[in-house]
Amino acid sequence: MNDRWSDLRTLTQARIALGRAGHALPTTALLDFQLAHASARDAVHKPWNVAAFAEEVYKLGLQALVLSTPLTNRVEYLKRPDLGQVLDQESELKLETLPHEDIDVALIVTNGLSSTAVDKHALPLLLAIADAYHGHSLRLGPVCLVANGRVALSDSIGKGLDARLAVVVVGERPGLSADDSLGLYITYAPRPGRSNAERNCISNIRPPAGLGYEQAARKLLYLTRESIRLNGSGILLKDQMPAQVVATLR
Repeated sequence: MNDRWSDLRTLTQARIALGRAGHALPTTALLDFQLAHASARDAVHKPWNVAAFAEEVYKLGLQALVLSTPLTNRVEYLKRPDLGQVLDQESELKLETLPHEDIDVALIVTNGLSSTAVDKHALPLLLAIADAYHGHSLRLGPVCLVANGRVALSDSIGKGLDARLAVVVVGERPGLSADDSLGLYITYAPRPGRSNAERNCISNIRPPAGLGYEQAARKLLYLTRESIRLNGSGILLKDQMPAQVVATLR
């Protein structure tokens, strides 16, 4: 094996410099690939225990609000992405009957395409986000927990809470190098019909291999404040976070 390839392998999780056994992969590399593929499939199909997660959210000192989509299982979720973008009637009624409060940010958590990611990383990320927001007097609504949701679900929840901004924490599509990656999607003035061009994304949140919780929370805080200042998000909002601030988070 070329030594230069070996050096490059230490810098990436991509499958490079695997070696060979005749015309095939070495057994270790093949088994590692099969394990990664199985882990990715499990992350997608694993159901999320929302009730247990809600109890942990309360332990963090945050209010939790459990909502639902019309979907009842992961197979339906994969076949009907449109139903993952809307709440069921009971959840819509919950939002309608909530006491009206002034909310800057509607914070939503859904397992999306990786329940593994939410189980491993969502709670410490929520704590980091709450600390960052409270430190700058940004008002959070209840943390809305929704199984089998898509990013656009944040539009109707943000509208229902009359929030200035909606932020959804979502399990990202797993790959063969990561099955536990979280994403954050930010939408200013959320309402049904918003397009993806009106959102900003922070992805690959999965320490230690990806973005750390504090780094993600600081980046989210910056984008939130800029979004409110500019009255917009998506293509209207550029990430111009000072390099020296990013450097201090490494």
